[in-house]
Amino acid sequence: MLDVRRLRLLRELALRGTIAAVAEALSFTPSAVSQQLATLEREAGVALLERSGRGVRLTPAGENLVRHAEAVLERLEQAAAELAEARHGPAGPLRIGAFPTASRAIVPEALVRLAVRHPALEPMVSETDPAAVAHALRAGDLDVALIHDYDLVPSPLEPGLAAEELCEEEMYLASAAPRPDGQERQGVRPGGLDRQGERLDGNDRQGPRLDGLEVLARWRDAPWIMPGPDTLCRAVTEQVCRAAGFVPRVRHQVDEFATVLAFVSAGQGVAVVPQLGAADPPPGVRLTALPVIRRTRIAFRSGAGPHPAVAALTRALRESVPEGLGGRSGSGGA
Repeated sequence: MLDVRRLRLLRELALRGTIAAVAEALSFTPSAVSQQLATLEREAGVALLERSGRGVRLTPAGENLVRHAEAVLERLEQAAAELAEARHGPAGPLRIGAFPTASRAIVPEALVRLAVRHPALEPMVSETDPAAVAHALRAGDLDVALIHDYDLVPSPLEPGLAAEELCEEEMYLASAAPRPDGQERQGVRPGGLDRQGERLDGNDRQGPRLDGLEVLARWRDAPWIMPGPDTLCRAVTEQVCRAAGFVPRVRHQVDEFATVLAFVSAGQGVAVVPQLGAADPPPGVRLTALPVIRRTRIAFRSGAGPHPAVAALTRALRESVPEGLGGRSGSGGA
């Protein structure tokens, strides 16, 4: 009989590439991982790994077993969800990962709703960059997480994960100087309203995508404020600038968008910020809509969607999306 825990290690090796990476992610020693995989090979009765330089790679039999492991792990998540519902419904710890703007603008209201409906549930929130979510979910460090991607930089889900759409938001160029064409937008709230309560007329988003990128290209010589390396927000800013025909000159690296806007207000450069991060800009910051959309999704392990705790959080999150963002409202259920 094949051991599920060892199958999980083999799946992680297929995704991470090295035994050392698997060991670090799952808090094992490399020798322990190697021993467990050797035991799995004996259980399977066929070679699953082969040497490749200083590392190892999966044999065809190993790759085939990983595909079966994905199905087995998903069915186990489904079984756990059904058992939880039969026992007590939503209760106990629920480990939630969320990126900072969602932690501020969506998650608190969702936690209030959960506390009223399911007082036995114990949500535990950790701010987690979407780039780190997949590993944390598969390792069991998180049960559910908010992730985002962009239409210019799509991020397909990794094996072993599933997701549901939550909301969409626009992206803005934040600058302290008047725009080159003399028009200005100031004080945009999450719902797309300026401080006078007037809906954005969409002038910055009309016409083909190239028009918006040509506007962005006028800032090619400006200093830029960007998130740190290896984040999706950094990747999308670099990608949109490349699409506009230039490589941005990075002056400051700042992750938190309120701080980014403070730097913009101080004349330290320009930045790309999402709608949720532009809710309350400081005086003097102009926000120009860009032809880029950020999509937020609720991610969990494949098969875990029906789990009563995950379903309860999903409903609460849908009902907590700020008015004016594109999204799906909650209905019935958990």
